Amino acid sequence: MQVEEQVEVLAAVFRCDRKAAELLRRVLVPQQVGAKQILARQGEASHHCWLIVDGCVAVQTFGIDGQRQQLARHGPGEFFGAYPAPTTHRAEIEVLVESRLLRAEAQSLAALVAGDAQIGAGMAWLLARQLDRALDRMATRSTYSAAGRVYSELLALADGRDHIVPAPQVTTLALSANTTRETASRAIAVLIRRGIVSREDGQMQIHAPRMLADMVV
Repeated sequence: MQVEEQVEVLAAVFRCDRKAAELLRRVLVPQQVGAKQILARQGEASHHCWLIVDGCVAVQTFGIDGQRQQLARHGPGEFFGAYPAPTTHRAEIEVLVESRLLRAEAQSLAALVAGDAQIGAGMAWLLARQLDRALDRMATRSTYSAAGRVYSELLALADGRDHIVPAPQVTTLALSANTTRETASRAIAVLIRRGIVSREDGQMQIHAPRMLADMVV
C-alpha cells in the first residue's frame, strides 16, 4: 500500500485530519494476506490488532467436542485483535478472501489513542459502530428463521451492491448464519430457482434485491 493511500484510509476510518493520520501510519503497518490463511490460533498469545482495508476475516471458536462456531466476521473498516493490551486469542482468526490489512502492536496503538484527542475520538466512534453491528447480528440470530439468517448474511455481504465478489461459500454462509450447511444450501437453491440470484464468473449476482430482502423473516 502506498503511503498516500494509507494516510487517506486512516483519515477516513478514524475521521481525523492528516496530521493524526500520519501518526497512526507510524504504528499501523500494511499486511497483505492470502485467502484461507490463519492470522491467529485459539489459545495463542495475542500482541497485535488489525484494521481491515479490503477483504474479510472470520473469528471462530472450537469447542471441546471439536465443533467450529463462528463468533463474528469483520470486513473493510473494521478493527479486531488485542487491544489495548496483549492478551490470549479467544478464537481462531481466518482470512476468508485475499485481504489488505493494517497491523499494529496493541500497546503502541493504545498509547497513541490515549495521547491524541482526535485519534481517541476516532477509535471510540470505530468501536461504537462495531458494537452496533454486532448487536444487529445478534438480533438477527434470535429473531429470524435459519433461511432468513442466510438471506440476511447475503444482504450484509452485498452491502448495497447488486453482486457479491467472490461468491460466498455455502459452508461460510452456514457458519455466519448459525445454521447447518444443508439448510444454507437449500436456502441458496431457492433463490437460484426463483431467479433472485445467480452465480456467474466467480461472483453471485443479485437480480432482485427487494425480493431477497422480503425473504429475511
